Amino acid sequence: MIRKNIVVQHKRGLQAQVAAEFVRTTSLFTSDISILKEGKIVSGKSIMGVMCLAIRKGEGITLIADGIDEQKAIGILDEFLS
Repeated sequence: MIRKNIVVQHKRGLQAQVAAEFVRTTSLFTSDISILKEGKIVSGKSIMGVMCLAIRKGEGITLIADGIDEQKAIGILDEFLS
C-alpha cells in the first residue's frame, strides 16, 4: 500500500468534468485507489465519491493505492492533479 500526500494544483480542482476524467484514469488500474480528505475516505473509482469531497485547487488530499500497479497509479494520478 502506498499513501501520498499532495496539494491539488489542477486549475479546476476535482469538480464535475475533471472528476469524471480522474475516475476514468483510476479505472485503468487494477489497484484499489482511495482519496482521503479531512478524515473522509472515498473510492477514487467512484464519481459520486470523488465529487462528494468537493476538492478545490490548493487543497491537500492523500492518495492511497493498494495493489499490483500501485506505484504507477500514484505516479500518474499525482501528475494528473499537479
